[in-house]
Amino acid sequence: MKKLFIMIALMAITTTLTFAQSKTDMALNETLTAYYNLKNALATDQKELAIEKAKLLLTKVDAVPHKDFPAAQHQLWMQQSAVIKAKTNELIHSDDIKAQRKSFEGISYPMIKLLKNIKFNSSTVYIQHCPMAKASWLNEKAVIENPYYGKMMFDCGDIAETIKTK
Repeated sequence: MKKLFIMIALMAITTTLTFAQSKTDMALNETLTAYYNLKNALATDQKELAIEKAKLLLTKVDAVPHKDFPAAQHQLWMQQSAVIKAKTNELIHSDDIKAQRKSFEGISYPMIKLLKNIKFNSSTVYIQHCPMAKASWLNEKAVIENPYYGKMMFDCGDIAETIKTK
């Protein structure tokens, strides 16, 4: 009977940890998807849509249950998410697409840092780089979609790095 109780207790703990991890992974992946949607708006020169998608990104960043992270990852999340939120707010309050793109650069670097260190992605992510803008971004596909120049130079850039699924 004691063994049965221990097995049930272990199963309950494992289920709880798996659920918590799944909830965290889901929130992180939703944040990454919101980032992609912002990138796609800028790549297609849609500054109003970029503002809408930036607002959604803020919501997703705030919804990440970062308190569940190990200490080092929690500290990294707190630092980088603060930058992401500041630059996202900057983007939201600009109606100039060039300024929005500059703010997006400030969002991209902390997102890249988080993704490399927390590895929360559920699919392959491409770090792409535009030599003209001297800036990088994350993309959900290998095909270049440049958010820094939009339609003017939509396919300008290259894949700098590939981050595989965890």
